[in-house]
Amino acid sequence: MLKKALTLSALIVLTTMNQGCNTAKETTDSPDKLRLIVLDPGHFHADLLQKAAYDQVDTVVYVYAPDGPEVKAYLAKVDQYNTRAESPTHWKEEVYTGPDYLEKMLADKSGNVLVLAGNNQKKTNYIKQAVDAGLNVLADKPMAIDSEGFELLKEAFDSAEKNNVLLYDIMTERYEITNTLQKELAQQEAIFGQLQKGTTEKPAISKESVHHFSKIVSGSPLVRPAWFFDIKQQGEGIVDVNTHLVDLIQWAAFPEQVVNPSDVNLISAKRWTTDLTPSQFKQVTKMDSYPDYLTSSVKDSTMSVYANGEINYTLKDIHAQVKVLWNFQAPEGAADTHYSIMRGSKANLIIRQGKEQNYKPMLYIESVGQEDGYAQALEEAFKKVEALHPGIDLKKDSKGWQVMIPAKYDNGHEAHFAQVARKYMEYLKDGKLPDWEVPNMITKYYTTTEALKMAK
Repeated sequence: MLKKALTLSALIVLTTMNQGCNTAKETTDSPDKLRLIVLDPGHFHADLLQKAAYDQVDTVVYVYAPDGPEVKAYLAKVDQYNTRAESPTHWKEEVYTGPDYLEKMLADKSGNVLVLAGNNQKKTNYIKQAVDAGLNVLADKPMAIDSEGFELLKEAFDSAEKNNVLLYDIMTERYEITNTLQKELAQQEAIFGQLQKGTTEKPAISKESVHHFSKIVSGSPLVRPAWFFDIKQQGEGIVDVNTHLVDLIQWAAFPEQVVNPSDVNLISAKRWTTDLTPSQFKQVTKMDSYPDYLTSSVKDSTMSVYANGEINYTLKDIHAQVKVLWNFQAPEGAADTHYSIMRGSKANLIIRQGKEQNYKPMLYIESVGQEDGYAQALEEAFKKVEALHPGIDLKKDSKGWQVMIPAKYDNGHEAHFAQVARKYMEYLKDGKLPDWEVPNMITKYYTTTEALKMAK
């Protein structure tokens, strides 16, 4: 049965599409523009893609979802972007909330780019059906959370190629300035030397990410759906946030090169839980009790979630380690944090984001066995990177050098979603992804899902 959505404000038009009727021709800005479809938005990353406006994207967005708090939260956040005082957006959301929302979306094909950010148990199937129907797909990570999903994802990539559509995941961390600079400095032989092979105990590349269940997004406390804590629906931490870390290793260590599953050798993997009390669960979900599907994770009223995971592996004989940790809430003044080290023959490139850095990511160059003339060579080679990012500078400290990054480059995690979207739109205009992107996405999800099998 069709359910009608209420208008949130004068600036956001929420109309309900009638059965069998599509009003796109009457409401779109231009037939030449990209038209977004948002399917079952259950994660706040769906909202963040619409925090910015895009010249090449129609302001009418077609939303298909089951009725409930998740789609309402998504619409409320879009309304917030529309009504903000500075640089308001002008999205007009046409919403369908019938129980057959997936079938309706596939039948209507109101747009040409499907945005997915929600329940990961459903996501891989959504992806496959969408590309089969000839829709481009921009999907939040992870696109697969287990081996079965990985096999379906491979089929989806084959289908996307057959139907000449682009399937792409949202790798926001590539756009964080310290990650970008770490990658670029690693390509300067005079600064970094050669990437070391490392060992299991001392990997050539290590990345650790710390996250929190309770956090602020776009100025408001985040309300998470209860299924976020169900590993069957959200996926375990080892296959979720680690997607970003595995991606960054491939991207930085082997830039614009194809890496295949055969290049991956898993050494060890482990998983462990984060425990939440009933009051903590209520704080982040606004629910008074655990739903039935979470009771198997509850003992003596405490819920245990397999949110943490570590993978040790080699990629083309380079030893790598990724680790994700989830706590309930960050200390006062802190937030999610990232640590990364790339070990070179001349220097280590280290990203730190601890208390000493005021919980802001900072990049350091620490020379290995200070050699005569290294400082001069560093300054000369650094000019090449500085030309790409005017204003960055070096500051000598007790261990080496800190890369000083102007505030203009620190646009925050939420802004990275628009950067990913604009890059994807460039690919849509070109009609193809870079040759290395699809095989590397496949290798990334092979790594995480195989690690989960090993850890279990």
